[in-house]
Parts: sequence; structure tokens; C-alpha cells
Amino acid sequence: MNVSAIIKLTVSMAIFGSIGFFTIHTGVPALELVFIRCICATLFIGGLWLATGGHKTEKWEKKEVLRTLICGVFIVLNWVFLFKAFEEMSISIAISIYNIAPIFVLIFGALFLKEKMTVRALLATLTCFIGSIFIIGLNNFISLSEFMQSGFVWALLSALFYAFTMLTSRTIKNLSSYALTYIQTTVGIVILLPFVDFTLFESLTTTNWLYILGTGFIHTGFVYYLFFDSIRSLSTILVSVLVFVDPVVAILLDMLFLDFMPSLLQTVGILLVFGGIIYTVYIPKPRVTSRE
Repeated sequence: MNVSAIIKLTVSMAIFGSIGFFTIHTGVPALELVFIRCICATLFIGGLWLATGGHKTEKWEKKEVLRTLICGVFIVLNWVFLFKAFEEMSISIAISIYNIAPIFVLIFGALFLKEKMTVRALLATLTCFIGSIFIIGLNNFISLSEFMQSGFVWALLSALFYAFTMLTSRTIKNLSSYALTYIQTTVGIVILLPFVDFTLFESLTTTNWLYILGTGFIHTGFVYYLFFDSIRSLSTILVSVLVFVDPVVAILLDMLFLDFMPSLLQTVGILLVFGGIIYTVYIPKPRVTSRE
């Protein structure tokens, strides 16, 4: 088991848990925010890439570069749809729908990557998903109208393209995490540039810019370096469970900094999520008995 990769993915998901809080304080729409994120991440990752000298030893393969470009399109659409969902519905509900992504990953992984789907693995992932629902609150899932409001479509699309991003990036083996992230964020800049309304940046405050740069350098540059560096070394099943650290961290941050106290149901949800994670990481291997 690759412990380093597990730690990196867990840390990246923990940091990403605060993305909703940062987003609502930036003061810019989804498309413009993603554009700035791409610029910041490109500068951050490009700088590390040059500083480490990794660009000199990079192994370029046409197929992998093509997959990386496609993955870049997926990740940009994922960001735009997620931030659009934040604009039109509560962050909690948007994140809960976004967490359907691992379910998509499991399904697509079994269908297209020929990964074995065991009952125990499916049970662990479903346990985490149920836990995330408890964390958000069951009252947000009872009414069909809550799902059918305009933000639901954006959140569901963000989950779908997040799953595509995870699956595609796992097929890229030779490119470094620096090259992978740099190409993807550069793709984002090129795609979004014609649609950006630069006048929206004229009236921003210093606080707005701090949150914008935070989402760019921390939540994008640093987080996605960790994300892509770890995801290729882990199974789809393990990745599908570890991403549930995101909603748990969102609740814990509320408790630590905003004096929020979770309800009994939310406490059960947190326990379910971590229980599913521990169960997947330390899932016992079947004993093989030899015949004499």
C-alpha cells in the first residue's frame, strides 16, 4: 500500500474542503474565478517544474499528452460547474451532490478500466456516501424540489466531470505531476480567455483578491499537484473513499472556527465517513492456504 500517496490525497481533499468558503468571498462569478485559478496554478506549478529541473527529464508521449489535454478540459468544466452550483444553491447541498462523483468513478472504473468491483468495496463507498448525506442533513434530500432547482444540474455535472478527471488522470503514467497539472491549467486559460469579462475585476477589494489568490495558489496549484501525484498510485476504490474527507473537513472547520456544534445525525455521518475510509485502507486481504 502506498502510504505516501494516501497521505497526499487526504491532505489535498482536506484543503479542498474549504473551497466553498473561499469561493463565496471572492466576489467574482464562476467562469472568471476558474480563469484566475488556472493562471495562478500555471505559475505555481510551472515555477516548481522549472525549479526542480523536472522539465528536462520529462518523458513526452503523444498519447499521454492527448489524454492530458482531454483531462484538462474535464477539470475546467468540473470547476466551472461546481462554482456555478455554489452561486445558485447552498454550498452544503452542492457539495453533497458533488460527492456523487466517487459513485460515478466506481461504475466507470468497472466498465472501462476493468477494475474488479467487490461487494465489500461497494459497501465501504456507499457507507461514506450515506455519511456525507447525514453530515449535510437529511432534510435537504427529502423534497424533490430541492434537487430540481437550477443549481442541481450544475452540481451533478460537476460531479460527472470530476469523475472523468479522476479516471482519465489514472491512465497517465509517464508524465510527471508537474507536467500534468501545468498542461491542464494552461488548457483552462486558453479555453476560458475568450469568455472572461475583465471588467468584473475592477471593483474588487483587497479581501476579495486574497480569497481569489488563495483559491488559485492553494486550492488549485498546491492541491492539484498533490491530487494528481497521488491518484495514479491508488486504486479507484481507495480514491473513491478518500475524497469523502472533503465534506468532513467542511464540518470540522465550522466547529473549530465558527463555533458550530454538529447534531447527533451529523456526528454519526462523520463517524460513518471515517469508518468507511479506515475500512477501505486497512481492508484485510483474504488468506491463501496452500495445499500440500
